[in-house]
Amino acid sequence: MLTVNAYAATSATEPLTPTTVERRDVGPHDVLIEIKYCGICHSDLHNVRGEWGPATYPLVPGHEIAGIVTEVGSEVTRHAVGDRVGVGCMVDSCRECVNCRKGDEQYCLKGNTLTYGSIDKDGTLTQGGYSTHVVVTEDFVVSIPEGIGLDEAAPLMCAGITTYSPLRRWGAGPGKQVAVIGLGGLGHMAVKIAHAMGAEVTVLSQSLKKMDDGLRLGADHYYATSDPTTFEQLAGTFDLIVNTVSAKLDLDAYLGLLAVGGAMVNVGAPAEPLSLSVFSLIMQGRSYAGSLIGGIRETQEMLNFCGEHRIGAEVEIIAADKINEAYERVVASDVRYRFVIDTATLA
Repeated sequence: MLTVNAYAATSATEPLTPTTVERRDVGPHDVLIEIKYCGICHSDLHNVRGEWGPATYPLVPGHEIAGIVTEVGSEVTRHAVGDRVGVGCMVDSCRECVNCRKGDEQYCLKGNTLTYGSIDKDGTLTQGGYSTHVVVTEDFVVSIPEGIGLDEAAPLMCAGITTYSPLRRWGAGPGKQVAVIGLGGLGHMAVKIAHAMGAEVTVLSQSLKKMDDGLRLGADHYYATSDPTTFEQLAGTFDLIVNTVSAKLDLDAYLGLLAVGGAMVNVGAPAEPLSLSVFSLIMQGRSYAGSLIGGIRETQEMLNFCGEHRIGAEVEIIAADKINEAYERVVASDVRYRFVIDTATLA
């Protein structure tokens, strides 16, 4: 067993503090990764603060992991020592159900093993990327292409695949009008990726304060949803709307922005239920859907796409002792656009 430095939550209300965790011995199909960077996702806050249900403590968060392979098991074929790799929201699944066999491990019918806060096959609690090293089975480790820095690649493991997956599934591309609700950690990646796919991209944000950023990142248009004329002006416009915010919205108003046959897809996860009028859907043949990250194969596809187009996240690098401050800034939406922990500061 390898003992490594980490930062952990000890309760739903206390600040995260330095600690150590044990990593299992490298098995035949495992790789040991020296973590270089780990992104801070808003879901980390939801989980450690018990906002999505009770958590087991101590808990090391972090599922946006980028690092270097330092050891491989005797039967590993996918990765080699020195490889640039990433780990996202999952570290295992049943591998046997119909969804896993299709490459949709995120929808594993028996429940996938999350990077942190899950019971692993050996009965231990998985601990995440706010740490210096992690051991993961090779099938759930992806390769990071050259040309993307490890710091800007880390958030791709969650924010990147979370937005790439619905954009790809619902056909974002040339000739398509795509709107992105919110320009935060998820939204800024959706803008970059949709632009690279060739779609005409519009940002729908509460205000225009981030408009310069949105246009720089690849948006063609930027509108304030606090202006009621926005919904009149853009009615019936979009083929696809990707909703990245975790707040309660007037869904009927946003569904009214879809063209005939258009789809609105939620990737943000508000804690409270949302409601809509079915007439917002049936009168124009519209769809309302949800999407959760992507499978391992699609995550690798996303990384290859980002490598080809030189797409990385917009990041603010922080030391480990700034994690709690970063959490408060995430809540206040005071980040452009992803905090990333330099795990060398855990040493």
